[in-house]
Amino acid sequence: MGELFGTDGIRGVANQYPMTPEMAVTIGRAVAAIFKNDFKQSKIVLGKDTRISGDMLEYALVSGICSMGVDAYLTGILPTPGVAFMTSSTGANAGIVISASHNVYYDNGIKIFKGNGYKLSDEEEDEIEQLVFNKSIASTLKSVQDTGRVYEIEDAAITYGNFLKRTVPENYYFKDLKIVIDCSNGATFEVAPAIFSELGAKVKTLYNNPDGKNINDNCGSQHPESLKKSVVKNGADIGFAFDGDGDRLIAVDEKGTVATGDQILAVCAKFMKQKGLLKGNPVVSTVMSNMGLGQALEKMGIKHMTSKVGDRYVMEKMVSSGAILGGEDSGHMIFLNHHTTGDGILAALRLIEAMKEESKPLSELCKIMTVFPQVLINVDVASKPDLKNVPDIKDGIKSVETVLGKKGRVVIRYSGTQQVCRIMVEGPTINETRRYCRQLADIVKLTLGK
Repeated sequence: MGELFGTDGIRGVANQYPMTPEMAVTIGRAVAAIFKNDFKQSKIVLGKDTRISGDMLEYALVSGICSMGVDAYLTGILPTPGVAFMTSSTGANAGIVISASHNVYYDNGIKIFKGNGYKLSDEEEDEIEQLVFNKSIASTLKSVQDTGRVYEIEDAAITYGNFLKRTVPENYYFKDLKIVIDCSNGATFEVAPAIFSELGAKVKTLYNNPDGKNINDNCGSQHPESLKKSVVKNGADIGFAFDGDGDRLIAVDEKGTVATGDQILAVCAKFMKQKGLLKGNPVVSTVMSNMGLGQALEKMGIKHMTSKVGDRYVMEKMVSSGAILGGEDSGHMIFLNHHTTGDGILAALRLIEAMKEESKPLSELCKIMTVFPQVLINVDVASKPDLKNVPDIKDGIKSVETVLGKKGRVVIRYSGTQQVCRIMVEGPTINETRRYCRQLADIVKLTLGK
């Protein structure tokens, strides 16, 4: 991973490096240069979430793309998986999403998809990065006589919505279902309520009035408190919270209890296995997944595989192993038999399908997985040395692992997008788990803290 790209694209504070208009122009040029087809007119699809800086970065990226003789097709506000779908279904050379996902409004980011709707590999990111920092790209502009044009895809949200609705079998239509949706004032604010309503559900929508600054503000997948209350108050069957760009899902059962990403994965795995849809029988999650997921999958006779943190690493493992179901505890779910990337709305549709198939509420379905107590503490760090080479941290991990034995585990890793070290401990009881996690967080703070 180089200087620009983190675990999910390029990210930072809007109007500060690398999220400046000047950098966006250069990134637009680099993406266009790499994905351009010399034998026919090339096009790149661009979408964005609702944050205020999206317009500024969109215009800059478009300028860079057009300067290379490539056309830009704008979807407007659309969830990240919607942009991936529009990229692959329109025969575009690449797709770009302007979003910082679940981050605060003043952050923004750039995510890139290949023409087939898949995220870039590390090698492809490195190639773009080298071009961004290589001054030679300016000289190639002299040979571009026909600059690109800009077009708007006016029905992008409808096209994407229709694609999602087609994944639902007709006999599963949602009449008699009461659903509460939290759109996080983000990219799903129009498309998600429309899809569930059109499928026949009675929908109550929260946080669907974006103003550019209220995206993810005490709402959405990171803050399901209002959703939990609303589900119980309205007697709803289920609640769904999406993040700012709509690629992750957190579900709330009819009792107002949050179902974790791992639990959703276990429920969907069981449903798909019963229906004979779990091709090859593996399910992929990350090293951060709860120990309970592995145990639940083992009981179901499903092979559990793990990857590095980040939905594109889950995807890489899925492709290499032939898996069609994978995800992260944070709520990214990938259903490779339907889509090329994590999609919160798609995951919600699959979860309802499982509920209908079993004729059971979500609270019952989630009982197939016992969630081990898990505590995560984030520590701001001044630098990110290899943790294996920091003796105090190494010794601290070893001593906690020795005490926990097979009843728990420790995962310590740096964030791919922030100057943060994440300490995660799982254990037999919440008090022990909290104590060990705090112990390790204190060591990290002492040795690496700002």
